[in-house]
Amino acid sequence: MPLYEHVFIARQDLSGTQAEGLMDHFGSVLADNGGKLVDQEYWGVKTMAYKINKNRKGHYAYLRTDAPAPAVQEMERLMRLHEDVMRVMTIKVDAHEEGPSIQMQKRDERDSRRRDR
Repeated sequence: MPLYEHVFIARQDLSGTQAEGLMDHFGSVLADNGGKLVDQEYWGVKTMAYKINKNRKGHYAYLRTDAPAPAVQEMERLMRLHEDVMRVMTIKVDAHEEGPSIQMQKRDERDSRRRDR
């Protein structure tokens, strides 16, 4: 099956657990349509470069999936209809990289620098 990476931005007024619940919800949509969620990361609340729907910040989430195209299309359709999701980006990749994403690596570096002080 093809491999995909998805990033979506949820509204800033959600709690962290609600944003993580969205990741689980969309992972179950994939599973219902014959795909599987390989990995998921919650990147936290980040400031955006420009306002989207009068929001300056948003909850960023990252999903790695192994799913057929119809399952991905259904998940994207539901994401675009969901009132809490502001933006969605899906990329087809040849292979998933091992380990955490670049965003999580940056967070780990910042944490280690803080501990060294």
